[in-house]
Amino acid sequence: MGLPSGLFGLRRPSPIGMKGRPVRVLTIIPTYNERESLPTVIARLRAAVPDAHVLITDDNSPDGTGRMADEFAAQDGNIHVLHRTAKEGLGPAYLAGFAWGLEHGYDVLVEMDADCSHQPEQLPLLLDAIEQGADMAVGSRYVPGGRTENWPLQRQLISRGGNLYSRVLLGTAIHDITGGFRAYRDTTLRALDLDSVQSRGYCFQIDLAWRAEQLGFTIVEVPITFVEREEGVSKMSNDVTIEAATSVAKWGLTARAKTLAGKLGIGR
Repeated sequence: MGLPSGLFGLRRPSPIGMKGRPVRVLTIIPTYNERESLPTVIARLRAAVPDAHVLITDDNSPDGTGRMADEFAAQDGNIHVLHRTAKEGLGPAYLAGFAWGLEHGYDVLVEMDADCSHQPEQLPLLLDAIEQGADMAVGSRYVPGGRTENWPLQRQLISRGGNLYSRVLLGTAIHDITGGFRAYRDTTLRALDLDSVQSRGYCFQIDLAWRAEQLGFTIVEVPITFVEREEGVSKMSNDVTIEAATSVAKWGLTARAKTLAGKLGIGR
């Protein structure tokens, strides 16, 4: 039996239960100056997956995003807020969210952008993949059925080029390794040695997916439609791009060196 229609996995998933109890899902949304977009993403997410909890990790947004998040949390017991002291990047924000979620006993932890470029209505597709046995589900723009909408040509070239660059240097089978709409089992995250993760920008997505693939976890790519943000400002910068390029090159060369050393019997 192959994968369910519409799912593209690195290996066939086998169903893994949650010990006969309800699955607890936490969607982590990092924010920095997302006051304009936050009400929309929260409303759509709560409608799409009402039982899921939400953790807003705010990096001390000067526009008052954190205060707005507190107001949502005061009105809805499924919404939580983690206030951070400074803008440190996407990676540290997610790591703080993962630590909070694992400490509070969630079974599935989800990454989602605050600007609705990741459509909340498609979150059930990722959760279905996890329920069917995936250790990690990636919302993919670059498998059949996946696509982007209203994305400038420059952003498309950067994204596709980054994925191709990563696939060549790392030898990964993941088509959209830079994608940030993901769901992880708690057991997957616990195995990734998160304390050693130093990636700060969007390279963080490559880092965690590469670690999961190296450990042999079942990774499933689910086709999604990525929509360019309508409100707020993109956080992409030259520093983020440079970090990704240099880190991927380092990881790829290190992996090849280890492989070569093994073939030559060095270090035995």
